[in-house]
Amino acid sequence: MDRRYAFSMLVLGVWVATLAGCVGENRTDSSSGTGTVGGDDRNGEYMPAVDWWKPAPNHDATWHWGQVSGVSAIDPDRVFAVHWGDMNDQGELREPRSNAIVVANRNGEITEVWTQWDSILNWPHQVYVDPYDPAMPVWVVERGGGGPHMQVLKFSNDGKELLLRIGDTPIPESLEEARSRTPGPYEYGQPAVLAFFPNGDFLLGDGYWNCRVVRYNGQGEYLSEFGTCGDGPGEFDTVHGLAIDRDHRIYVVDRSNDRIQVFEEDGTFVAEWPDIASPTGIWVDESNSVWVIGRTTNRMLKYDTDGHLLYHWGTYGGTSSGFDGGSGDFQRPHQVSVDREGNLYVANFDGESVGKFTPRPDADPARLIGKRAVR
Repeated sequence: MDRRYAFSMLVLGVWVATLAGCVGENRTDSSSGTGTVGGDDRNGEYMPAVDWWKPAPNHDATWHWGQVSGVSAIDPDRVFAVHWGDMNDQGELREPRSNAIVVANRNGEITEVWTQWDSILNWPHQVYVDPYDPAMPVWVVERGGGGPHMQVLKFSNDGKELLLRIGDTPIPESLEEARSRTPGPYEYGQPAVLAFFPNGDFLLGDGYWNCRVVRYNGQGEYLSEFGTCGDGPGEFDTVHGLAIDRDHRIYVVDRSNDRIQVFEEDGTFVAEWPDIASPTGIWVDESNSVWVIGRTTNRMLKYDTDGHLLYHWGTYGGTSSGFDGGSGDFQRPHQVSVDREGNLYVANFDGESVGKFTPRPDADPARLIGKRAVR
């Protein structure tokens, strides 16, 4: 009995000493730390540009930005954004809809409003400046929302010319109708996203109602497609993001299946990255890092090309104006872009804004979203 008692006391003493040592170590680290006191690192290696996103010229005390769905920038003085229409404080849309495509300068001031195209746009879903074409044409995927326009549009960089418009009628009126048919090359079901190849070909993620990735050449001629509806390998439920890496592997955001799928250029299935809560966009940067937008987590998630999670940053913003003049909080981030100077832009769908983030002077390059991977 005495021996067991002595052994128990010895174990207890070791445990107490260990605990005390741990506490002592924590106190020492805390008291002698040289880092910033407080804070929660919500902006990662970035500084949000405060009060960056400005009102449109026709905004007033009643009407303001509605849902801003897309952003794209190469030139920091020509930041393109697409928008679902002005709203009032009651959430009512102004008719006719306006400010579908706008251009901001580096200070967030709206310098161009492409009103000439408002009539052919209903739900412009995302916008892209072609990274390979020296003329930098502007592409818009019009989701349609069940309305008359489900199409892909290509504009000159100054907005004066409509260079390409593809998308057929009849338009399906419901998900059930869309998925009961075999769609033709231009019969879309709420198309969503694009990605570009160096030779001028592009991919369309089609999308919400159809479950496929379609490849076209630069003239909009159909080449091929892959994907069907479902949750198995090579099957999709809401194609909501596309990216192409330096080796021409294709990354598909399979949003409603909570995953990323990876394919060879010819559509051959490579891998599945599961358990990513409602991803909503993807960006492969010049270092071949894969950044995924987490819609419900309101985070930017960094992966390597094998799908290993390396880092993340970002947090939900509880203000009605989303970034709240540049606080850096997210409200359903929907599309990202990085300009040639390394500034990051985020279309904040529920936040009614585009946020601009500039790298901190002492930023760790491995934690920055780099410029788009091009080859």
